[in-house]
Formats: sequence, C-alpha cells, structure tokens
Amino acid sequence: MDEEYDVIVLGTGLKECILSGLLSVDRLKVLHMDRNDYYGGESASLNLNQLWEKFRGSSKPPPELGSSRDYNVDMVPKFMMANGALVRVLIHTDVTKYLYFKAVDGSYVYNKGKIHKVPATDIEALKSPLMGLFEKRRARKFFIYVQNYEDDDLKTHEGLDLTRATSKELFEKFGLDDNTIDFIGHALALHRDDRYLNEPALETLRKVKLYSESLARFQSGSPYIYPLYGLGELPQAFARLSAVYGGTYMLSKPDCILEFDEEGKVRGVTSEGETARAKKVVCDPSYVRNKVKKVGKVVRAICIMSHPIPNTNDSQSVQIILPQKQLGRKSDMYVFCCSYSHNVAPKGKYIAFVSTEAETDMPEAELEPGLSLLGPVEETFFDVYDRYEPVNDPSLDNVFISKSYDPTTHFETTVQDVLAMYTRITGKLLDLSVDLSAASAAEE
Repeated sequence: MDEEYDVIVLGTGLKECILSGLLSVDRLKVLHMDRNDYYGGESASLNLNQLWEKFRGSSKPPPELGSSRDYNVDMVPKFMMANGALVRVLIHTDVTKYLYFKAVDGSYVYNKGKIHKVPATDIEALKSPLMGLFEKRRARKFFIYVQNYEDDDLKTHEGLDLTRATSKELFEKFGLDDNTIDFIGHALALHRDDRYLNEPALETLRKVKLYSESLARFQSGSPYIYPLYGLGELPQAFARLSAVYGGTYMLSKPDCILEFDEEGKVRGVTSEGETARAKKVVCDPSYVRNKVKKVGKVVRAICIMSHPIPNTNDSQSVQIILPQKQLGRKSDMYVFCCSYSHNVAPKGKYIAFVSTEAETDMPEAELEPGLSLLGPVEETFFDVYDRYEPVNDPSLDNVFISKSYDPTTHFETTVQDVLAMYTRITGKLLDLSVDLSAASAAEE
C-alpha cells in the first residue's frame, strides 16, 4: 500500500466503482479501498439473511420465503434507460461483457387515484385513458414535434428557440392541460419536482426524446432495462474492469483517513498505519463528514410479496411514478418492482420498493400512497437515510465527493453526478457517442 497512485477511490458504491473503472480505462493508476468486506457500499444487493440481519437483527427469515441465496435485494433500486447515459458508459468501457440485462415490463404513472401506462409516442397517446379525445390530439401533436425535432434543423423547431423558451411555454404552444403536463414532466422527462417548468425547454424535450427512443429499442412495455441478479452486479463488473486495467482493490480497510499537505491539498490516505500517496481522492460522503452537508432524507419501504402489483397487466417488473402534484407533495414518489424474472427473488416472489424524499418527521407514514398500490405484502422493511452533498471546492483540495443516492428509481440523476465528477477529475468530457447495438446482445 505504501506507494504512489494517480487516484485513490474510497468506497465501492456504484458511483465510485463506475469512476474507478473509467479512470482505469484512461490508464490512470487507481487504488480502490473500502471499509466493508463486500462490494457495493450503500448500493449493495443483499440476500435474505443479510436483509434480516440489517433490519431485524438476530431473528431468522421465515422458511416460506424460500432460500436466502435466491434473493438479491437492492438497497438503492434503480432501472436503466435503454438508450441512457449509463448504458452508454457500460458500452464505452466494455462492461457489458460481464452483465446480462433484461427489459422491464411496464412503466406507469399515478393519476387521480389510479395508475395508467405511460404513453410515450403519438400512437400510444391516442390509446391512453389518461386523456380525453381533444387532449389526445394535442398530445399526439406534441409527441410528433418531439420525435421530429433535430437540434441543427431549424424547420423542425417550428419557430421556437428551446434554449430560451421555458418548458411551460413549450407545453402552452400545444395547449396541453395540467394532467398531461404532469405525466410528461414527471413520468417521461423524469423531473423530480416542478421547477423545470420555468427552465429552458430543450432539456425537457431531450429527456422525452430519450424516453421514446429507449422505449423503441427493445419493443417492450417500458424504456427501462435491469441487470439479472440485481444492481449488486454493477459495482463488481466495474471492479473487474478496473482490475483488468491495473487497478488495485482492497476491501476491509478500516479507518481510511485522508492526509493533507500544508496548503490543504490531499496527499494520500492512511489505513492501519500505512499511507498510500495520491494527488486526488474520490469518495462517498461517509468518508469526509466535514466536507459535506445534509440536504434531505430518503425514506424507502422494501416489501416482499407473492403477486405482481395490481393493475399493471401482471408485470413481472415495473416502475410507477407518483407525481408530487397528485399527492399534494413537494417531491415525487416512486414504486419499483421486480421478481424472479430478473433473478432477484425465488419463483413466485416479488420485491417492491416505495421511495420518496421525506418531507415530515413521520417519513414512514408518507409512503402510504405508494404502499396502497401494492396489494397484500408479506414482509415490509423501512429504510431511512440522510442525503448529503459536497460543500468543498475540489480545485482547492483535490477531494472529489459523490452525492448521496436520491429516491428516484432510475439512473439518470446518478449518471449525471458520475459524469460531472469524471470531468472535474480529468478535465475532459467523456465521449458517449457509442454504437448502442453493442448492448443488445446482452439484453437477453
């Protein structure tokens, strides 16, 4: 350990593992350490015994739930957009050869007390019970505009400058009502609250376009894919990648202490009396409590069931988004469900998660609207954790800190954080213009 590295990475959470892999592919000399004896950190996948140990202490899971090792329960469950940035990173780094993906069956939105399939194309808009006849026609025109829009072809802009016009103005141009705006903004563009309405519309349009292109990719009921055996496979795949390119991994390294020089710049990490030297350190917030601030709290319910979520067309895997306005909240709620079809539970068992940003001092009660959609549940575990963001300036101390995981059940915000950190560490943008067909072989 007593040697010099380009970068030391602390924690084997998903973000840290992706960065470790990307930096290793760039031929940087990387040392990756974790205080735990397992990969994944906050984003690990647990078997049934580990789940019980974490939430119930000494008791044992009931035998009728099946074999412990048939479970892979994500602590931070998230689906991937089929054409999204994470899939591009997987292809860019060739990590797809370590993983197998399967399409997710359904994508739904909560509206007026019911759940509906999310329409994402002009044809789906015409069939959707979410809208009345005239609204369907307006929505269809909006989707055609999105599908035809090209940045460098002014004819497709129809007189709008989307770098200046707000999302609200774009929706007004098509005369869309509040209900339609709600599902487009939250279930397609995946905005987490309504601040986006007053921001330039181009970002929203690109997100809706990404959703519909991802939906077309595998011709399934949703734009999402998810790895077989759960997300715990991802950190390990990136760890393998880093090792292939010469990265060094050390688990069970307690008390990793950052060492700084007299100018306040990091110069290495000490653990068990040994110091590894490096000019840059990447870590999650738990390693540097004095350089982060609390920005919120996530509450999540983990539920084991013996049936698919009702009203989702018997989907074996599904995401439901409950927009904030539908619940009278400041932030959205998310339902995520997968099952034996993705090898995360024994046959006939389903794992559902309900998550949101806690807004009161009774966070578990806040999940009721999402939990009420699940039907009978055999076991429920509640997880509440604080969300942190860095407050340091990496240009001054060379410490690059990831943000805590938010309650979303998709990867778009996670990857944005990773790519921004990559640029701050290396000073360059990651080129994600890849041949997306390279991932389709791994899809099934």
